[in-house]
Amino acid sequence: MSQDIPVPIDPVAVKAAEAQMLTPPNEKRMRTLLEALCDPARITIVRALRDSTLAASDLAHVIGRTRAATSQHLRVLREVGAIVAKRKGNVVRYTLSGDLSGSIIEEAASVFDQLQPASAPATG
Repeated sequence: MSQDIPVPIDPVAVKAAEAQMLTPPNEKRMRTLLEALCDPARITIVRALRDSTLAASDLAHVIGRTRAATSQHLRVLREVGAIVAKRKGNVVRYTLSGDLSGSIIEEAASVFDQLQPASAPATG
C-alpha cells in the first residue's frame, strides 16, 4: 500500500464501499454515457424521445438547431447506444433504445424532471 493512502478508520465500511466500485470497463462505459448527456441539446433530444418517435428534422425543430447540428447530436447518442434509428422510405425516425444504455440515459435525463417547477393549481 502506498504511504500516501491512509489506513481505513472503518475497514468494514471501506470494504463495503469498494464492493460498490465499477470494473474499469464499466466505469469507462458509464463515463461515456454521462459525457453524451453533457450537452443540453442531447438532453432535450432524450427527453423528446421518451414518449415519441421523431424524425431528425422534427427533432431539429424541438431543439432549435439546424438539421446538420441535430444530426451530430444524434450521431453521439447513437454511438453510445442511447437511441436507435429506423428508416421508413426517405424518413429516418429515432427512438430511445430499449437496451441498458438507453435506459441509463433516459433515467439520468429524467432526474431533471425534479427541477421542473410544479404546475400552479388552476384557480376558478
